[in-house]
Amino acid sequence: MKRRFSDEQIIGMIKEYKAGVKAQELCRRYGISDATFYKYKAKFGGMNVSDAKKLW
Repeated sequence: MKRRFSDEQIIGMIKEYKAGVKAQELCRRYGISDATFYKYKAKFGGMNVSDAKKLW
């Protein structure tokens, strides 16, 4: 399955969210649903890019 966003991009989205950007704004900007954003947040929340690379 081809993924639309790389791990680095997803972590960037989560960092924007933690910086104060609303989840709805991020979803609109990146063209994803709220459920997808929160699924990314659950999987990648608290990770750095180097941590995400260790997953694969």
